[in-house]
Amino acid sequence: MPARPRALGALVALFTAGYLAPYLLPTVVGRLSAGLSLSTAQAGLVGSILLLGSACAGFVLASRVERIGPRRAARLGLLAMALGYGTAAASGTPAQVVAGAVLGGFGSGTATAVAAAGIAGRGDPHRAATLGLLSVSATAGALYLSLPHLGGGHALPFAAIAATALLTYPTTAHLPTPTGLHGAPRHRLATPLPHRRAGLVLAASILCWSMAQNALWGVSGRIGLTQAGLSEVTLGLVFAVALGAGLAGATAAGALGRRLGRVVPIGAGTLLIALCVLLSSSAEGPYSFATGEILWNAVYPVVLSYLLGLAASLDPRGRWAVLFGSASSLGVACGPVTGSALAETAGYRGMGLTLCALLLLVAAPLTAVARQATGRPPFPPLRALSRTPALPGPGARPGAVGEARPGAVGARPGVVGTRSSPAGV
Repeated sequence: MPARPRALGALVALFTAGYLAPYLLPTVVGRLSAGLSLSTAQAGLVGSILLLGSACAGFVLASRVERIGPRRAARLGLLAMALGYGTAAASGTPAQVVAGAVLGGFGSGTATAVAAAGIAGRGDPHRAATLGLLSVSATAGALYLSLPHLGGGHALPFAAIAATALLTYPTTAHLPTPTGLHGAPRHRLATPLPHRRAGLVLAASILCWSMAQNALWGVSGRIGLTQAGLSEVTLGLVFAVALGAGLAGATAAGALGRRLGRVVPIGAGTLLIALCVLLSSSAEGPYSFATGEILWNAVYPVVLSYLLGLAASLDPRGRWAVLFGSASSLGVACGPVTGSALAETAGYRGMGLTLCALLLLVAAPLTAVARQATGRPPFPPLRALSRTPALPGPGARPGAVGEARPGAVGARPGVVGTRSSPAGV
């Protein structure tokens, strides 16, 4: 992406808009359950459908952002978000809410894909990803503080996401058009997708990583209300403080940069997240629940920022970064329904044990990929990770920008987020 003075701000704004839905997943699922008289599993399924639309957009656009043009793709995504989430907010029947959520989710995924491709094309993708996590954590935290005081029902969180998309739209003027991408010739659009083995391992691992965390994130609101005994206002305060801790974590990640490498933040961070998941799911009082949620959300953006940087290092054109984000979104999409199903069959404690075990398992391949990339230049030829000949990959011009992670992922959204969300992306 060209070095435009405000291009980074546009990418951060897109990152925030795209990951906001995963970050707000607990309140969306909780309000759908209460406002539309849906069961926990049904409300979780609606959340999963929303995030599945986001994941689909990323997979479709992974190699097409440069051809379409970041500016055009971002604007289409933001308009789809505004229309889809606005329709969901104004609708009172499950079918209409689902239809709006699908369209809005596809728009979120489109915005996230453009942001991911652009971040990967910058000289310091870790710093850009950290700024995006800071922004989405701050936005989601402010909404968690304010939404409980504005009324109930499912309309408010959907309306907030739609409004964020509209506010982000003017920033797209600072994104490049198809002809403005590095001045690259058309024949370079068909360059191979590099480091396939490393990328596939990373994508498969992040899918499970995001699913495990968002399975808990999607039902955290129900755990806080029913098992830990919090009121909705207190629960919103806990989530806001947790996202504030996410801001601190993202700030720390930005300050540390590459000083710790990637192995320690990714490996040790994932182990710590697994313990936090176990603590939150088994909490029977407000203090243990708040401790688990706050510590979880403090560590999540640190690990996610290094994972985003790792994905960006595999391809400077951002294709692995977009596919990484899409895999994360797919994991986030499976999270709410997985968490709801586990909670109904095994209880919250059984769900926590299962998710903790899954996170411990995926820590190994994530750490292995990070170890292989340690100490190399920003975009090295990781031939040790890819022994098979590279095949021609779908094209996009170099530098196309490319979680949350969570949203949200997502931080956040995550997921990806985005949370996916805070813990989430």
